[in-house]
Amino acid sequence: MTKNMDMLHGPLMKKIFWFALPIAGSSILQQLFNAADVAVAGRFAESGALAAVGSNSVLVSFYINLFAGLSVGVNVVVSHFLGQQKRKEVGTVIHTAVLFSLFCGPILMAAGLLFSRQLLTVIGTPADVLERAILYFRIYCLGVPFISLYNFCAVILRSTGDTRRPLYCLAVSVVLNIILNLLLVIGFHLGVAGVAIATSLSNMAGSVMILWILSREKEDIRLELKKLRIHMPTLIRMLRIGVPAALQSVVFSLSNICLQTAVNGFGSSAVAGMTAAVNFEHFGYYIITAFGQAAVTFVGQNYGAGQYKRCRKALRLCMLEGIAGAAVLTAVILIGRDTLIQIYTTDPEEIQYAMVRLFYGMPFLFLAGMYEITGSSLRGMAVP
Repeated sequence: MTKNMDMLHGPLMKKIFWFALPIAGSSILQQLFNAADVAVAGRFAESGALAAVGSNSVLVSFYINLFAGLSVGVNVVVSHFLGQQKRKEVGTVIHTAVLFSLFCGPILMAAGLLFSRQLLTVIGTPADVLERAILYFRIYCLGVPFISLYNFCAVILRSTGDTRRPLYCLAVSVVLNIILNLLLVIGFHLGVAGVAIATSLSNMAGSVMILWILSREKEDIRLELKKLRIHMPTLIRMLRIGVPAALQSVVFSLSNICLQTAVNGFGSSAVAGMTAAVNFEHFGYYIITAFGQAAVTFVGQNYGAGQYKRCRKALRLCMLEGIAGAAVLTAVILIGRDTLIQIYTTDPEEIQYAMVRLFYGMPFLFLAGMYEITGSSLRGMAVP
Protein backbone atom coordinates (compact mmCIF):
# COMPACT_ATOMS: atom_id res chain seq x y z
CA MET A 1 0.00 0.00 0.00
CA THR A 2 1.32 3.41 -0.93
CA LYS A 3 1.38 6.18 1.61
CA ASN A 4 -1.25 8.21 -0.31
CA MET A 5 -3.69 5.95 -2.14
CA ASP A 6 -5.34 6.74 -5.49
CA MET A 7 -9.01 6.09 -4.78
CA LEU A 8 -10.31 7.51 -8.06
CA HIS A 9 -8.81 5.00 -10.50
CA GLY A 10 -8.23 1.24 -10.77
CA PRO A 11 -9.72 -1.82 -9.00
CA LEU A 12 -11.35 -1.15 -5.64
CA MET A 13 -11.44 -4.44 -3.73
CA LYS A 14 -7.77 -4.67 -2.79
CA LYS A 15 -7.49 -0.92 -2.17
CA ILE A 16 -10.45 -0.97 0.20
CA PHE A 17 -9.01 -3.96 2.06
CA TRP A 18 -5.54 -2.45 2.48
CA PHE A 19 -7.05 0.91 3.41
CA ALA A 20 -9.38 -0.58 6.05
CA LEU A 21 -6.92 -3.08 7.54
CA PRO A 22 -4.72 -0.50 9.34
CA ILE A 23 -7.86 1.34 10.51
CA ALA A 24 -9.20 -1.88 12.02
CA GLY A 25 -5.78 -2.41 13.60
CA SER A 26 -5.83 1.14 14.98
CA SER A 27 -9.33 0.73 16.43
CA ILE A 28 -8.44 -2.61 17.99
CA LEU A 29 -5.27 -1.10 19.42
CA GLN A 30 -7.30 1.79 20.83
CA GLN A 31 -9.59 -0.76 22.46
CA LEU A 32 -6.48 -2.53 23.76
CA PHE A 33 -5.82 0.52 25.93
CA ASN A 34 -8.87 -0.43 27.96
CA ALA A 35 -8.26 -4.16 27.46
CA ALA A 36 -4.74 -3.82 28.89
CA ASP A 37 -6.15 -1.90 31.84
CA VAL A 38 -8.74 -4.61 32.41
CA ALA A 39 -6.23 -7.46 32.10
CA VAL A 40 -3.64 -5.93 34.43
CA ALA A 41 -6.29 -4.87 36.95
CA GLY A 42 -7.84 -8.33 36.90
CA ARG A 43 -4.62 -10.32 37.22
CA PHE A 44 -2.23 -8.14 39.22
CA ALA A 45 -4.14 -5.48 41.17
CA GLU A 46 -6.14 -5.78 44.37
CA SER A 47 -9.50 -7.55 44.68
CA GLY A 48 -12.28 -5.58 43.01
CA ALA A 49 -9.92 -3.66 40.72
CA LEU A 50 -11.24 -5.41 37.60
CA ALA A 51 -14.82 -4.42 38.40
CA ALA A 52 -13.71 -0.83 39.18
CA VAL A 53 -11.97 -0.47 35.81
CA GLY A 54 -14.71 -2.41 34.02
CA SER A 55 -17.41 -0.09 35.34
CA ASN A 56 -15.77 2.66 33.29
CA SER A 57 -15.77 0.74 30.01
CA VAL A 58 -18.97 2.29 28.68
CA LEU A 59 -17.84 5.82 29.62
CA VAL A 60 -14.47 5.26 27.94
CA SER A 61 -16.28 3.99 24.82
CA PHE A 62 -18.52 7.05 24.96
CA TYR A 63 -15.54 9.40 24.63
CA ILE A 64 -13.90 7.34 21.88
CA ASN A 65 -17.13 7.07 19.88
CA LEU A 66 -17.92 10.76 20.32
CA PHE A 67 -14.57 11.91 18.95
CA ALA A 68 -14.67 9.32 16.17
CA GLY A 69 -18.11 10.59 15.16
CA LEU A 70 -17.17 14.26 15.20
CA SER A 71 -14.07 13.60 13.13
CA VAL A 72 -16.13 11.97 10.35
CA GLY A 73 -17.00 15.48 9.16
CA VAL A 74 -13.30 16.19 8.66
CA ASN A 75 -12.93 12.98 6.64
CA VAL A 76 -15.83 13.87 4.33
CA VAL A 77 -14.75 17.46 3.65
CA VAL A 78 -11.10 16.53 3.03
CA SER A 79 -12.18 13.66 0.76
CA HIS A 80 -14.40 15.95 -1.31
CA PHE A 81 -11.67 18.54 -1.76
CA LEU A 82 -9.14 15.86 -2.72
CA GLY A 83 -11.60 14.40 -5.24
CA GLN A 84 -12.07 17.88 -6.69
CA GLN A 85 -8.27 18.46 -6.72
CA LYS A 86 -8.65 21.49 -4.42
CA ARG A 87 -5.45 21.01 -2.45
CA LYS A 88 -5.35 24.52 -0.97
CA GLU A 89 -8.74 24.10 0.71
CA VAL A 90 -7.49 20.89 2.34
CA GLY A 91 -5.03 22.96 4.39
CA THR A 92 -7.88 25.14 5.65
CA VAL A 93 -9.81 22.06 6.79
CA ILE A 94 -6.77 20.63 8.58
CA HIS A 95 -6.02 23.74 10.63
CA THR A 96 -9.70 24.30 11.47
CA ALA A 97 -10.09 20.66 12.56
CA VAL A 98 -7.00 20.60 14.76
CA LEU A 99 -7.94 23.84 16.53
CA PHE A 100 -11.51 22.61 17.01
CA SER A 101 -10.17 19.41 18.61
CA LEU A 102 -8.11 21.55 21.00
CA PHE A 103 -11.35 23.24 22.12
CA CYS A 104 -13.41 20.04 22.43
CA GLY A 105 -10.93 18.01 24.46
CA PRO A 106 -10.59 20.27 27.53
CA ILE A 107 -14.35 20.90 27.67
CA LEU A 108 -15.14 17.19 27.75
CA MET A 109 -12.29 16.60 30.20
CA ALA A 110 -13.79 19.15 32.59
CA ALA A 111 -17.25 17.60 32.24
CA GLY A 112 -15.87 14.17 33.12
CA LEU A 113 -13.96 15.47 36.13
CA LEU A 114 -16.96 17.40 37.46
CA PHE A 115 -19.59 14.71 36.97
CA SER A 116 -17.61 11.50 37.43
CA ARG A 117 -19.36 10.51 40.66
CA GLN A 118 -22.81 11.27 39.28
CA LEU A 119 -22.18 9.35 36.05
CA LEU A 120 -20.85 6.26 37.78
CA THR A 121 -23.64 6.36 40.36
CA VAL A 122 -26.34 6.69 37.68
CA ILE A 123 -25.10 3.59 35.85
CA GLY A 124 -25.28 1.65 39.12
CA THR A 125 -21.61 1.00 39.81
CA PRO A 126 -21.41 -1.48 42.73
CA ALA A 127 -20.86 0.32 46.03
CA ASP A 128 -17.83 -1.77 46.94
CA VAL A 129 -15.87 -0.49 43.92
CA LEU A 130 -17.43 2.96 43.40
CA GLU A 131 -14.62 5.06 44.89
CA ARG A 132 -11.95 3.25 42.89
CA ALA A 133 -14.06 3.54 39.73
CA ILE A 134 -14.31 7.30 40.28
CA LEU A 135 -10.55 7.54 40.80
CA TYR A 136 -9.89 5.67 37.54
CA PHE A 137 -12.31 7.81 35.53
CA ARG A 138 -10.98 11.12 36.85
CA ILE A 139 -7.40 10.22 35.98
CA TYR A 140 -8.54 8.90 32.59
CA CYS A 141 -10.30 12.21 31.89
CA LEU A 142 -6.97 14.04 32.21
CA GLY A 143 -5.97 12.31 28.97
CA VAL A 144 -9.19 13.13 27.08
CA PRO A 145 -7.73 16.23 25.31
CA PHE A 146 -5.03 13.99 23.86
CA ILE A 147 -7.62 11.45 22.67
CA SER A 148 -9.49 14.26 20.93
CA LEU A 149 -6.34 15.56 19.26
CA TYR A 150 -5.21 12.10 18.14
CA ASN A 151 -8.56 11.22 16.56
CA PHE A 152 -8.80 14.41 14.52
CA CYS A 153 -5.18 14.23 13.37
CA ALA A 154 -5.48 10.54 12.49
CA VAL A 155 -8.58 11.08 10.35
CA ILE A 156 -6.75 13.81 8.41
CA LEU A 157 -4.02 11.37 7.43
CA ARG A 158 -6.55 8.63 6.62
CA SER A 159 -8.48 10.99 4.37
CA THR A 160 -5.41 11.23 2.13
CA GLY A 161 -5.08 7.43 2.00
CA ASP A 162 -2.41 7.13 4.70
CA THR A 163 -3.75 4.63 7.22
CA ARG A 164 -0.39 3.17 8.25
CA ARG A 165 1.19 5.95 10.28
CA PRO A 166 -1.80 6.47 12.62
CA LEU A 167 -1.55 2.72 13.24
CA TYR A 168 2.17 2.97 14.04
CA CYS A 169 1.56 5.82 16.51
CA LEU A 170 -1.15 3.86 18.26
CA ALA A 171 0.96 0.69 18.34
CA VAL A 172 3.74 2.55 20.15
CA SER A 173 1.17 3.99 22.58
CA VAL A 174 -0.32 0.58 23.36
CA VAL A 175 3.10 -0.96 24.02
CA LEU A 176 3.91 2.00 26.28
CA ASN A 177 0.56 1.55 28.05
CA ILE A 178 1.24 -2.13 28.77
CA ILE A 179 4.75 -1.38 30.08
CA LEU A 180 3.52 1.46 32.29
CA ASN A 181 0.59 -0.65 33.53
CA LEU A 182 2.90 -3.42 34.67
CA LEU A 183 5.43 -0.97 36.13
CA LEU A 184 2.92 1.10 38.09
CA VAL A 185 0.72 -1.79 39.27
CA ILE A 186 3.30 -4.50 39.97
CA GLY A 187 6.35 -2.31 40.66
CA PHE A 188 4.80 0.63 42.50
CA HIS A 189 1.59 -1.07 43.74
CA LEU A 190 -0.61 1.84 42.62
CA GLY A 191 -3.55 -0.40 41.71
CA VAL A 192 -6.42 1.26 39.85
CA ALA A 193 -4.67 4.65 39.91
CA GLY A 194 -1.60 3.17 38.25
CA VAL A 195 -3.71 1.65 35.48
CA ALA A 196 -5.38 5.01 34.77
CA ILE A 197 -2.10 6.96 34.86
CA ALA A 198 -0.58 4.55 32.34
CA THR A 199 -3.49 5.08 29.94
CA SER A 200 -3.41 8.89 30.17
CA LEU A 201 0.36 9.08 29.63
CA SER A 202 0.14 6.71 26.67
CA ASN A 203 -2.65 8.74 25.07
CA MET A 204 -0.48 11.82 25.41
CA ALA A 205 2.44 10.07 23.72
CA GLY A 206 0.27 9.01 20.77
CA SER A 207 -1.05 12.52 20.16
CA VAL A 208 2.46 14.03 20.31
CA MET A 209 3.71 11.52 17.72
CA ILE A 210 0.90 12.15 15.26
CA LEU A 211 1.26 15.93 15.65
CA TRP A 212 4.94 15.56 14.81
CA ILE A 213 4.03 13.61 11.65
CA LEU A 214 1.49 16.22 10.49
CA SER A 215 3.94 19.05 11.09
CA ARG A 216 6.36 17.41 8.64
CA GLU A 217 3.95 16.58 5.83
CA LYS A 218 4.14 18.07 2.35
CA GLU A 219 2.96 21.65 2.10
CA ASP A 220 -0.74 21.21 1.25
CA ILE A 221 -1.47 19.05 4.32
CA ARG A 222 1.30 20.24 6.65
CA LEU A 223 0.22 21.44 10.09
CA GLU A 224 1.69 24.84 10.98
CA LEU A 225 1.00 26.59 14.28
CA LYS A 226 0.83 30.04 12.67
CA LYS A 227 -2.01 28.86 10.42
CA LEU A 228 -4.20 27.50 13.23
CA ARG A 229 -7.51 29.33 13.01
CA ILE A 230 -11.19 28.52 12.81
CA HIS A 231 -12.59 29.03 9.31
CA MET A 232 -16.31 29.20 10.09
CA PRO A 233 -17.73 28.05 6.71
CA THR A 234 -15.40 25.04 6.85
CA LEU A 235 -16.26 24.29 10.49
CA ILE A 236 -20.00 24.47 9.75
CA ARG A 237 -19.55 22.13 6.80
CA MET A 238 -17.59 19.68 8.99
CA LEU A 239 -20.12 19.82 11.84
CA ARG A 240 -23.05 19.34 9.46
CA ILE A 241 -21.73 15.81 8.89
CA GLY A 242 -19.81 15.28 12.14
CA VAL A 243 -22.55 16.12 14.64
CA PRO A 244 -25.11 13.60 13.29
CA ALA A 245 -22.35 10.98 13.13
CA ALA A 246 -21.37 11.80 16.71
CA LEU A 247 -25.02 11.59 17.82
CA GLN A 248 -25.29 8.13 16.25
CA SER A 249 -22.15 7.08 18.10
CA VAL A 250 -23.46 8.57 21.34
CA VAL A 251 -26.79 6.74 20.98
CA PHE A 252 -24.82 3.51 20.54
CA SER A 253 -22.85 4.34 23.69
CA LEU A 254 -26.01 5.26 25.61
CA SER A 255 -27.52 1.87 24.78
CA ASN A 256 -24.39 0.28 26.22
CA ILE A 257 -24.69 2.48 29.30
CA CYS A 258 -28.26 1.20 29.81
CA LEU A 259 -26.99 -2.35 29.45
CA GLN A 260 -24.12 -1.65 31.86
CA THR A 261 -26.61 -0.24 34.38
CA ALA A 262 -28.59 -3.48 34.24
CA VAL A 263 -25.44 -5.60 34.55
CA ASN A 264 -24.22 -3.58 37.53
CA GLY A 265 -27.31 -4.69 39.42
CA PHE A 266 -26.01 -8.27 39.41
CA GLY A 267 -22.87 -7.35 41.38
CA SER A 268 -19.12 -7.17 40.88
CA SER A 269 -18.72 -10.64 39.36
CA ALA A 270 -21.21 -9.85 36.61
CA VAL A 271 -19.48 -6.53 35.88
CA ALA A 272 -16.08 -8.21 35.66
CA GLY A 273 -17.31 -11.05 33.42
CA MET A 274 -19.24 -8.82 31.06
CA THR A 275 -16.30 -6.43 30.83
CA ALA A 276 -14.03 -9.24 29.66
CA ALA A 277 -16.54 -10.35 27.00
CA VAL A 278 -17.29 -6.84 25.74
CA ASN A 279 -13.64 -6.31 24.89
CA PHE A 280 -13.86 -9.14 22.36
CA GLU A 281 -17.19 -7.88 21.04
CA HIS A 282 -15.60 -4.51 20.37
CA PHE A 283 -12.87 -6.11 18.28
CA GLY A 284 -15.48 -7.42 15.84
CA TYR A 285 -17.34 -4.11 15.79
CA TYR A 286 -14.16 -2.21 15.01
CA ILE A 287 -13.58 -4.32 11.90
CA ILE A 288 -16.98 -3.16 10.68
CA THR A 289 -16.31 0.49 11.52
CA ALA A 290 -12.97 0.28 9.70
CA PHE A 291 -14.80 -0.57 6.49
CA GLY A 292 -17.30 2.14 7.38
CA GLN A 293 -14.45 4.66 7.44
CA ALA A 294 -13.22 3.22 4.15
CA ALA A 295 -16.70 3.81 2.73
CA VAL A 296 -16.67 7.45 3.88
CA THR A 297 -13.30 8.10 2.24
CA PHE A 298 -13.72 6.12 -1.00
CA VAL A 299 -17.28 7.30 -1.58
CA GLY A 300 -16.34 10.85 -0.54
CA GLN A 301 -13.45 11.21 -2.98
CA ASN A 302 -15.35 9.64 -5.87
CA TYR A 303 -18.44 11.69 -5.09
CA GLY A 304 -16.31 14.83 -5.14
CA ALA A 305 -14.93 13.75 -8.53
CA GLY A 306 -18.43 13.03 -9.89
CA GLN A 307 -17.82 9.26 -10.27
CA TYR A 308 -21.17 8.07 -8.93
CA LYS A 309 -21.09 4.49 -10.28
CA ARG A 310 -17.78 4.02 -8.52
CA CYS A 311 -19.44 5.23 -5.29
CA ARG A 312 -22.01 2.43 -5.51
CA LYS A 313 -19.32 -0.15 -6.18
CA ALA A 314 -17.31 1.08 -3.18
CA LEU A 315 -20.38 0.69 -0.94
CA ARG A 316 -21.00 -2.90 -2.05
CA LEU A 317 -17.38 -3.94 -1.56
CA CYS A 318 -17.09 -2.25 1.85
CA MET A 319 -20.25 -4.06 2.99
CA LEU A 320 -19.03 -7.43 1.73
CA GLU A 321 -15.53 -7.17 3.19
CA GLY A 322 -16.64 -5.65 6.50
CA ILE A 323 -19.28 -8.26 7.32
CA ALA A 324 -17.02 -11.12 6.16
CA GLY A 325 -14.16 -9.88 8.35
CA ALA A 326 -16.39 -9.57 11.41
CA ALA A 327 -17.80 -13.07 10.79
CA VAL A 328 -14.33 -14.61 10.67
CA LEU A 329 -13.26 -12.88 13.90
CA THR A 330 -16.51 -13.91 15.61
CA ALA A 331 -15.87 -17.55 14.70
CA VAL A 332 -12.29 -17.40 16.00
CA ILE A 333 -13.35 -15.84 19.31
CA LEU A 334 -16.22 -18.26 19.91
CA ILE A 335 -14.05 -21.28 19.11
CA GLY A 336 -11.24 -20.11 21.39
CA ARG A 337 -13.46 -18.60 24.07
CA ASP A 338 -12.26 -20.76 26.97
CA THR A 339 -8.64 -19.74 26.51
CA LEU A 340 -9.29 -16.13 25.52
CA ILE A 341 -11.51 -15.25 28.50
CA GLN A 342 -8.81 -16.43 30.91
CA ILE A 343 -6.58 -13.61 29.68
CA TYR A 344 -8.80 -11.38 31.83
CA THR A 345 -10.06 -13.57 34.64
CA THR A 346 -9.87 -17.09 36.06
CA ASP A 347 -12.82 -16.70 38.43
CA PRO A 348 -15.49 -19.33 37.51
CA GLU A 349 -18.45 -17.05 38.21
CA GLU A 350 -16.98 -14.20 36.15
CA ILE A 351 -16.21 -16.59 33.28
CA GLN A 352 -19.83 -17.81 33.31
CA TYR A 353 -21.13 -14.26 32.86
CA ALA A 354 -18.58 -13.64 30.10
CA MET A 355 -19.74 -16.69 28.15
CA VAL A 356 -23.36 -15.52 28.25
CA ARG A 357 -22.38 -12.16 26.73
CA LEU A 358 -20.23 -13.75 24.01
CA PHE A 359 -22.89 -16.22 22.86
CA TYR A 360 -25.76 -13.73 22.80
CA GLY A 361 -23.86 -10.72 21.46
CA MET A 362 -21.23 -11.60 18.89
CA PRO A 363 -23.33 -13.63 16.39
CA PHE A 364 -25.37 -10.50 15.58
CA LEU A 365 -22.48 -8.20 14.64
CA PHE A 366 -23.44 -8.44 10.95
CA LEU A 367 -26.46 -6.23 11.74
CA ALA A 368 -24.08 -3.47 12.82
CA GLY A 369 -22.30 -3.84 9.47
CA MET A 370 -25.52 -3.26 7.55
CA TYR A 371 -26.33 0.08 9.16
CA GLU A 372 -22.80 1.30 9.90
CA ILE A 373 -21.36 0.94 6.38
CA THR A 374 -24.53 2.15 4.64
CA GLY A 375 -24.65 5.21 6.89
CA SER A 376 -20.96 5.90 6.31
CA SER A 377 -21.49 5.82 2.54
CA LEU A 378 -24.27 8.38 2.84
CA ARG A 379 -21.99 10.63 4.89
CA GLY A 380 -19.36 10.30 2.17
CA MET A 381 -21.93 11.96 -0.12
CA ALA A 382 -22.43 14.74 2.47
CA VAL A 383 -25.79 13.36 3.63
CA PRO A 384 -25.95 14.02 7.43
